[in-house]
Amino acid sequence: MARPRSDSPLLFDIPLKPDFSVERRSRKRGVWPVAGTDEAGRGPLAGPVVAAAVILDPDAIPDGLDDSKRMTLEARERVYLTIIGSAISVGVASVCAVSIDRSDIRKASLEAMRRAVAALSLPPLLVLADGRDIPPGLACEGQALVKGDQRSQSIAAASIVAKVTRDRMLAHCGTIHPAYGFERHAGYGTEAHLAGIGAHGPLPGLHRMSFSPFKAA
Repeated sequence: MARPRSDSPLLFDIPLKPDFSVERRSRKRGVWPVAGTDEAGRGPLAGPVVAAAVILDPDAIPDGLDDSKRMTLEARERVYLTIIGSAISVGVASVCAVSIDRSDIRKASLEAMRRAVAALSLPPLLVLADGRDIPPGLACEGQALVKGDQRSQSIAAASIVAKVTRDRMLAHCGTIHPAYGFERHAGYGTEAHLAGIGAHGPLPGLHRMSFSPFKAA
């Protein structure tokens, strides 16, 4: 297995929108398929961290790919459907709040990305991971890209799939636990969420008890 690599791009290395240049160079040297992977939900007080891995079809790259955090809800949902309908393969995985508490959010995020890659129907020969870390245990070469969701269309696609999937999961939690408003804040520490916790207490198995304010309490 090839050694994992990471890089630290200069500001001028980051395009205005993510492109397919890293994937294209890899394909030219015979390393294909290439998957991008990213996670959503490192910062919330509740819910799982969700990761996605996507192998895009070079001949059918969806329009509008971008870092999911820079997109509106409507744009994310629209592009999500295009990704699901056109990608060669999509894998999704999550790590629950209990497992996050047993390890830490960094390890849980990397494990979710590893599981998402393993869930792909077509094994990649290269995985592009957003950030500075490469998920451990990959069965192929890995490359970490700082601000990868703004540089690589494959990682951007994964960021959108992970974000939409997690938001839908937390919206479902909101129907089960309406007092907390998960459908509005997706588990982040908003004023409304903190008020719900103050009034009703944390939910075992859903709130991350190793996070503030629970850890301090």
